[in-house]
Amino acid sequence: MDPVSQGAIGAAFAQSASKPEYLRAFAVFGVLAGMAPDLDIFINSSTDPLLFLQYHRHFTHALIFIPMGALIVAGVLFKLWRHPLSFKQAYLAAFLGYATHALLDSCTTYGTQLLWPFSDMRVAWNNVSVVDPLFTLPLLICVFVSLRKRRPRIASAGMIWALAYLSFGVWQYERARDVAYEMALAQGHIPTRLEVKPGFANLILWKSVYEFKGTYYVDAVRVTTERQWCAGSSIDKLDVAYHYPDLDLNSQQARDIERFRWFSNDYLAPYEPHGFIIDIRYAAVPNDINPLWGITIDTNADSKEHAQFVPNRRVGPEQTQALLQLLRGVGCNELHSTG
Repeated sequence: MDPVSQGAIGAAFAQSASKPEYLRAFAVFGVLAGMAPDLDIFINSSTDPLLFLQYHRHFTHALIFIPMGALIVAGVLFKLWRHPLSFKQAYLAAFLGYATHALLDSCTTYGTQLLWPFSDMRVAWNNVSVVDPLFTLPLLICVFVSLRKRRPRIASAGMIWALAYLSFGVWQYERARDVAYEMALAQGHIPTRLEVKPGFANLILWKSVYEFKGTYYVDAVRVTTERQWCAGSSIDKLDVAYHYPDLDLNSQQARDIERFRWFSNDYLAPYEPHGFIIDIRYAAVPNDINPLWGITIDTNADSKEHAQFVPNRRVGPEQTQALLQLLRGVGCNELHSTG
């Protein structure tokens, strides 16, 4: 999730285990440890544009790395900052803060390598958006009130809120997935696979992506007291041999396609308007295909040249308006069954 959320939950969990007189120190160790795993963003390369995708949420986010990561954070802060804690207390605060990070990231859709080095599977439970003020703001309030009132139980209340909100996200995920599958069947499609993910900053509007006979279908699902389906569009699944017949399969660009395939969980499609390969799981508007990122392939390039990563994160007034309309249910069809 975003750094503010990661810091807030790290601080809250550390404060929950603190005595009143140590709350400030536990909060500082917890918040910095809660954000520390994302230092992996500095692993990048000017010659290999996909390296940062490969190593973000990698070993620093693995469950097995938590004790070491906490030790590094505790050791650095213990020496650099004046505080009343013993090293044992400092390590406990850092451990609790660090331990929250990867688990919270796994609740999002991006994918986190929790089981590294035993598996490179990207764990994504899809039950909260990468940015969600309704999750973060109450947590922040509990952290600050706990500090002001010197009451660890208020920070514990923040953790209870976080767990309750994430649990609500699991319930909403199941409801959204049921709607998406039901509507696929209504169109005569039996999905080879189907995924739903929360829209930006909410648990009401969800993106639905499913595969059927070599085509991806992208729609939106709205789940409140009602269940609604918001029709979108479709796009061909990437077939390298068909879409890039001149590509040398032993080239670096061919290998980069496979790296991008691993990152995107094989939700790849050729995006003809801009001539690049996209990850169709992400778009500013849930039932739209216009991607947030992709890679470009040059079949005439040197065999050792890397594919180029292309971000496309600009959100204009049209996308904002479309998103707000979907949140209100404009253009969506209500399902008459309840769930």
